[in-house]
Amino acid sequence: MEYIIGADIGTTSTKAVLYDMKGNVIAYANKGYQLYQDEPGMAEEDPDDIFEAIIDVLSQVMRKGKVKPDELKGVSFSSAMHSLILMDENDEPLTRAITWADNRAAKYSDQLKENGLGKEIYAKTGTPIHPMAPLSKILWIKNEKPELFSKTKKFIDLKTYVFFKLFGEYNMEYSIASATGMFNIFELKWEPQALEMLGLSEDKLPNLVEPTDKISGIDPSYGKVTGITADVPFIYGASDGVLSNLGVNAIDPGVLAVTIGTSGAVRVVVDKPVVDPNGNLFCYALTKDKWVVGGPVNNGGIVFRWVRDQLFAPEKITAEQMQISSYDILTQIAEKIPAGSDGLLFHPYLGGERAPIWNAYARGSFFGLTRQHTRAHMVRSALEGIVYNLYMVMLMIEGVAGKPKSIQATGGFARSELWRQMLADIFEQDVTIPESFESSCLGAAVLGMYSLGYIDDLSEVKNMVGVTNVHKPNSENFEVYRELLPIWIRLSKVLEPEYKSIADFQNKYMKN
Repeated sequence: MEYIIGADIGTTSTKAVLYDMKGNVIAYANKGYQLYQDEPGMAEEDPDDIFEAIIDVLSQVMRKGKVKPDELKGVSFSSAMHSLILMDENDEPLTRAITWADNRAAKYSDQLKENGLGKEIYAKTGTPIHPMAPLSKILWIKNEKPELFSKTKKFIDLKTYVFFKLFGEYNMEYSIASATGMFNIFELKWEPQALEMLGLSEDKLPNLVEPTDKISGIDPSYGKVTGITADVPFIYGASDGVLSNLGVNAIDPGVLAVTIGTSGAVRVVVDKPVVDPNGNLFCYALTKDKWVVGGPVNNGGIVFRWVRDQLFAPEKITAEQMQISSYDILTQIAEKIPAGSDGLLFHPYLGGERAPIWNAYARGSFFGLTRQHTRAHMVRSALEGIVYNLYMVMLMIEGVAGKPKSIQATGGFARSELWRQMLADIFEQDVTIPESFESSCLGAAVLGMYSLGYIDDLSEVKNMVGVTNVHKPNSENFEVYRELLPIWIRLSKVLEPEYKSIADFQNKYMKN
C-alpha cells in the first residue's frame, strides 16, 4: 500500500490524517494546546507546544495505520494563517507565536488605513489591512518593542518554524506568504513598499517557495520518533483556508465554500489574483494558477458557545448530566421560532470583526427587542446573525468574482440541520455538505498527491469527496430574510461609528 499524510496546524489544535492514494482515511490524530491571553488583545501560542503536537500526531497516525517505512510517500501541510514568530541570532524564538486573533496591532493598522499607505500596499498584496496580518504586527513591534525588533534575525510563521525544526531551513510557501501583507501576489515576491515601510530587508524574511515544492532529509532524531525516514518528501502545502476549498471540492468557478467553525469564512477560487477596490476581501494563493478570494469572520461558532454559556447555563448543566449535546438542545429550542426571529436582529461581533467590516473594535448587539421576545428568539437570532454576516461577505465576493452557482458548506455548524437550512434560505442557494473528513487535511493531502505525481489535476479531489446532505432554499423563509437583510445591513453601518467609543470605555473599566 501507498500512503500520504495531510497535517493541519490549527489555532486550537494540530491534526494529522493518514490517507491512501484514493483519499480514504486510514488513521487520524489530534492534539490541542494552550492559547495565552495574558493581556487585552493578546492571543499567543507556544511554538514548541505546536511543534511537539506535530511530532505527536505524525507518530500517532504512523502507529495507528501500521505504516511500514517504505509505504509512506509524503507528508503535506496545511496551516493557520497570519501567525508571527520572531527568531534570534541563535535560531531560537524571541516570542511566542502571535496568532491571527491577536488585536494588539489595531492602532497601527488604523494608521495604515488613515494615511492611505495601507490601501496602496493592499492593492499589491491582497491582504486586508487589519491587526491580524503580520504586516501590522511587525509595525506594532517596531514601534512599541524596538529592542525586540532589533534583536530579530527572522520574522517567520508557525509552518516555517515547524519546517525549520525538521529540516534546518527558513522557507515559506506562496500561500502563507500571501497572507502576511508583505507579499506581492502579482509578481510572487516580497513587496518592496511594505518592507520599506517596516524597515526590513528581504533577508529578515524566509525564502519563498511554491506550495507544491518539497523537501526531504528530516532531522534523524524526529525521524526516529515519528517513524518517518529521511527519504520521505515533505510538501510545503498551503494555508488552511485555501486547502479547505480544495478539500471540499470548491475549486471550480462559482462554487462557494462556506466554513463555520469557531470562526468562519466565505471563499471562491479564481484563476488569477484579484483584489477588491474597497480592500475588504483577501486574495491568497492555492497554487500559482489558482487563487482564493474571500473574507474571514471572527464570529462563528464561538458566538453560539457564548449564547449557551451566558443565556442557557441551566440547559447546559442538564445536557451534561444527561450526556447529550447542549448545542442540540439549543437548536431544538431555536427551531420553534419562525425564520427572522419575529424581527429580532443580532450583530455577532463579540470579538471584533474581520470581514465584512474589518473593525477590531466592533461589538455585538441585539436590535428590535420587545416584551414578546424570549430566550428562544435570542438563540435563533444569534444563529441568523452569524449567517447574515457571512452573506455580507458573499455580496462582496460577487463584486469581484460573480454570483455563486452553488455552496459547499463545512465546519462544526454543518452538524446542525437547522443551521444548514438557514444558510440555504438566507443565501438563496442550494447547500451541499461534503462527506470529506478534515477538509484542510484532505486538501493538503491532495496537493501533496499532485506534487508527487499521483494525480494529474487537483480536480481529481471530486472522486474523494462525497455528499451527506443537500438543502434547498425554503421560499417562505427566504422571503422573510429578504425583508430583514437590508435592515440588518443598514443597522451595521449606523452602529459602526460608535464601536471604538464603546470599546475604549470597556477597555478602561472592564476587568479581564
